[in-house]
Amino acid sequence: MAYPKIVENLIEKLMKLPGIGRRSAERILFHLLSAPKEDVRELCDVITKIKEGLMFCRICNNLSEAEVCLICSDTNRDERTICVVENPKDVLAIERTGAYRGHYHVLLGSIAPAEGRGPDDLKIHHLVKRVENQDIKEVVIATDPDTEGETTALYITRELKDTGVKISRIGLGIPVGSALEYADLSTLSVSLSSRRQIE
Repeated sequence: MAYPKIVENLIEKLMKLPGIGRRSAERILFHLLSAPKEDVRELCDVITKIKEGLMFCRICNNLSEAEVCLICSDTNRDERTICVVENPKDVLAIERTGAYRGHYHVLLGSIAPAEGRGPDDLKIHHLVKRVENQDIKEVVIATDPDTEGETTALYITRELKDTGVKISRIGLGIPVGSALEYADLSTLSVSLSSRRQIE
């Protein structure tokens, strides 16, 4: 027996979410059907508000509800250090460690030629401008230790080489081929404290 068309449509939309297969989509669907209408409306409202109310910080590209994010607005942070990450979720992963008190620069991706994404598609030029126009002493590159992340790190190193800024890469602890968001807090802490300068 087939589901009604409206049900199939929702299942197909849910399956487009990462990690959601058909069975998970069906479970979500039946949960929504059994939930009170008000709960479903609130969920829809929150999803709509995320798309309409969030923006990228004009300084670091992190997610923000205002033009400048909470981290860039924090005067207690070290303004002379920038940690470069691929995505806003990487900022959250590093923040959870409590081991880093500088600022961030979110690239909004990594160099991935196979996916048609090159350096011009990222916020690398914006990073170079920040380093040139601010009193930045160190750039910590914390891209994922996979092929795309390493390629991105090498490209950034080359772009910043003539600026005189110290360039370091997060060190021990993150397994090659994994992503920052899956690393535990102690692993991320060790990685940040054992970062190494890139020559």
